[in-house]
Amino acid sequence: MNKLITTLVIAALSSTALLAGAYNVDTSHSNIGFKVKHMMISNVIGKFDKFSGSFEYDEKTNTLKELSGTIKVDSINTANQKRDAHLKSAELFNADKFPEIKFVLQKTDSEYAYGTLTMHGVTKDVKLNLENNGMVKDPWGNTRVGLELTGKLSRKDYGITWNTVLEAGGVAVGDTIKLDIQIEGILAK
Repeated sequence: MNKLITTLVIAALSSTALLAGAYNVDTSHSNIGFKVKHMMISNVIGKFDKFSGSFEYDEKTNTLKELSGTIKVDSINTANQKRDAHLKSAELFNADKFPEIKFVLQKTDSEYAYGTLTMHGVTKDVKLNLENNGMVKDPWGNTRVGLELTGKLSRKDYGITWNTVLEAGGVAVGDTIKLDIQIEGILAK
């Protein structure tokens, strides 16, 4: 009887593990984007060109289970080389000292992803809006999952405080960073 119970438990655990798939982020179909206020009146929009990540996705319940990602800070791209060089400098991101930004998912619910974000040597808990766009088979037989993460964070919370006060009042760079992250993952084979 004990052998039968043990076999059933192992079978149940094995079948659950089979339902969760390991996915690699397809960087050519994903985007790590952001925007921040400039001169208090408009937004600078940017992205990071070099990043990687992986996640676990429960295919039976269509639920994100695990997610981790790494962004290369020196790949920041705001379509302005001079501004990008300043963003990489010691006054802001300090890409030489802090070359990576890391995110690790802790848990999800139907609307949010909770995790830790490490940037500029500081790790903070974050809560991001989660949109699960589901799973499909592509024309080449690959299984793909689409996810969107959006939210806001304070750059000052991470020790990124450089700014310039404007003559008319206000500052050159806003504190609030709006994140817009599009992730497409391919099931690892």
